[in-house]
Amino acid sequence: MNEPNTALEGLRIEREQDFERKPWGRRLAVWLVVIAVVGAAVWGFVQRGTEVRTVAARAADTSGPRTLLNASGYVTARREATVSSKVTGKVVEVLIEEGMKVEQNQVLARLDDTNVKAALAYSEAQLAAAKTALDETQVRLDEAQRELRRIAALVDTQIATQSDLDTAQANVEALQARLVNQQSTVTVAERDVAVRRQDLEDTIIRAPFTGIVTQKNAQPGEMISPISAGGGFTRTGICTLVDMTSLEVEVDVGESYINRVTAGQVVEATLDAYPDWKIPCQVIAIIPTADRQKSTVKVRIGFDQLDPRILPEMAVRVAFRGEGEVAKGEAGVVVPKAALGNEKGHDFVWVVKDGRAAKQTVTSVPALSDEVTITKGLAAGDKVVVEGADKLREGGRVREAQPKK
Repeated sequence: MNEPNTALEGLRIEREQDFERKPWGRRLAVWLVVIAVVGAAVWGFVQRGTEVRTVAARAADTSGPRTLLNASGYVTARREATVSSKVTGKVVEVLIEEGMKVEQNQVLARLDDTNVKAALAYSEAQLAAAKTALDETQVRLDEAQRELRRIAALVDTQIATQSDLDTAQANVEALQARLVNQQSTVTVAERDVAVRRQDLEDTIIRAPFTGIVTQKNAQPGEMISPISAGGGFTRTGICTLVDMTSLEVEVDVGESYINRVTAGQVVEATLDAYPDWKIPCQVIAIIPTADRQKSTVKVRIGFDQLDPRILPEMAVRVAFRGEGEVAKGEAGVVVPKAALGNEKGHDFVWVVKDGRAAKQTVTSVPALSDEVTITKGLAAGDKVVVEGADKLREGGRVREAQPKK
């Protein structure tokens, strides 16, 4: 009975031993293959290098006027005003809208003039009464003077007494004094009428100069005042008026570079809104004071010819042009602005030499467009990295990408 069982047990395979021995060998082989593949990939990547796009630096053009300095600023209007009234009053009519052109002394708005007209009528009535009293006194004076002449004749014939003559003389002098007083009263009344008429004129708001309305600040029914009052419920202006013929550019130039700017210097301006439009300008004046906080000097630049596309408060970049020593001594090379980096206040570029990356410290002129001039630290023909610089390390191997078609 036991012999068959014994025979069967002899035929059983010991799988635990195989499981403990063979799978570990296979796993080790697999891991060795994975490590080899990964190592080969890493080695291949290292040998291949980081892919970057490069551009060769080109020599700056030294023919003709050179850019001595670049700066940025804004278009400003030399004549700009928030038009308000001389008196506090309620707006009853507004005759302008944004974008409207108005001429000098054109009516922009009217205030409530009910009380002013009533005061003017009262003053005119006082003037009329004063003139009537003056006319009456003049008539009485003429009569008193004739009476004086008659009494004087009667005194000569001894019909009238000296006392009658003295009384007539006193009456004439009294009327003359009253006439002078009433003439002064008429003058005062005339001046009062003039004041009331000016008050009436002040309820009409007129344009101080020819220009374009850029903001409409009040509506009929609102109160307006030349000073801020009423806790913010009182307007201080009807509109903002800009003289478009007075547009110019204001820029802040660093103290270190102000020696490159002179009055009358040729300037090329570029509006951010129209980057391909080069606008000829020239320096109007250098404001003779510096901002101690920003270490800058303000420079006023005028347009050679105005254009409707130029609007107040537009951002603008300017290039000061000239043939000075700075231009000749700092011709340098030109590279894309994207190649320039800054670290701890120092400009640098990544240069590719013999397939490896090198960080090169440079000196640059502030950029006006998409290019920047390098005056020191770079030579014409050097390849600088414009894309992929964020992945580079000093001495790392790089691979230049093929130019985009």
